Amino acid sequence: MYVRDAKNREEVWLLEQIEAMGLDDTAFRSRDYVVAIDEDSGTKAGFGRIRIHKVDDGDDVCELTSIGVLENWRGQGVGAHVVERLLEYAGDEGFEHVYALTSETRYLAQFGFRRIDESQLPDPLSERLEEKRERTDPEAVPARIEVGRFRMPEQLREAFKRASEHDEAEDDDETPEDFGIDPETATYKYDTGR
Repeated sequence: MYVRDAKNREEVWLLEQIEAMGLDDTAFRSRDYVVAIDEDSGTKAGFGRIRIHKVDDGDDVCELTSIGVLENWRGQGVGAHVVERLLEYAGDEGFEHVYALTSETRYLAQFGFRRIDESQLPDPLSERLEEKRERTDPEAVPARIEVGRFRMPEQLREAFKRASEHDEAEDDDETPEDFGIDPETATYKYDTGR
């Protein structure tokens, strides 16, 4: 499992997943995203982006947004590694703080994000918070992290190393016994005797 930059050809896939998960697609640009990939199968497991808000008379603002993990990959550290890569990119761009506007602050808190008061939001994010509440996340609240304070819980790092796609169908394998059939004594209409 690894996380890499999204490719232009993945734009349709990203938009489909964003829509299916009810995430924010405002100002969508595939080049802003990273994608988590299973290195054995090439299957995409998750994604996320940072969005940079340009400010005319001050410092630009960096927002972490649209983090999504496909259902069969959840609980295996995929989202954590997407967040980690995005914060690395934000640091590379010179940002000391990254903001998130989400109702999932408990999830982000494990990495060092702290909820902040709305009055502490930079101007572009105050408007963005209202927009996000109206469009995709009515319970969204602001959170912030100092990029250098990011921490990855060890259990998520280890889970990511062993991550594999959970197939719901595999868990539902039915046996003849589930239907009250004894396979040792049952005869079948189309039994070939082999």
